[in-house]
Amino acid sequence: MRYQGRISNWKDEKGFGFITPNGGGGQVFVHISSFANRRKRPEGNEIVSYELKTDAKGRAQADNVAIVGDRMPSASSSGKSASALFLVLAFLVFVAGCVFVHKLPGAVLAVYLTASVVTFTAYALDKSAARNDRWRIAEDTLHLFAVVGGWPGALAAQKLLHHKSRKPSFQIVFWASVVLNCAILGWLYSSSGAELLRSVLGAL
Repeated sequence: MRYQGRISNWKDEKGFGFITPNGGGGQVFVHISSFANRRKRPEGNEIVSYELKTDAKGRAQADNVAIVGDRMPSASSSGKSASALFLVLAFLVFVAGCVFVHKLPGAVLAVYLTASVVTFTAYALDKSAARNDRWRIAEDTLHLFAVVGGWPGALAAQKLLHHKSRKPSFQIVFWASVVLNCAILGWLYSSSGAELLRSVLGAL
């Protein structure tokens, strides 16, 4: 049997909240892992339909939750994910090409690859923590990883893991960090920036 209610007290950083049933009664616990469409995270106050189950302690918990009026991911969203992954690949190929023609030091490519792997791993750990109500990685830390060169890994994680890809405030800061990183790369690509970087690397 399905019930209907409204999400209240949603704690996005922890990945859970409560549903106030339309017919009255006590609030029902709901976890992000119980949503049928995990590509879209709730923000609070949405009307949802759900089934009821009990946890190990016999407490009511929502299951198979669907936001009323929500649509499952379409082909267009899959196309956007493919475009984002193509952007990641194209960017890394561009950096590798700049290294090959000696416009950038090899250390730049190494930084991007290493930072991207670290950032992708951080996103995966944060998503796992959100599902299991464990300690989360701060959003500022994820943005810092993106600024220092991990944004290709961050973008890949957002599309492949469906994590942090639907929160508007996070996306605004994320894309600002991408622009900042690319501006730094553009400066390094210039003759003065590349020369300074080589001098610093040579001194190490």
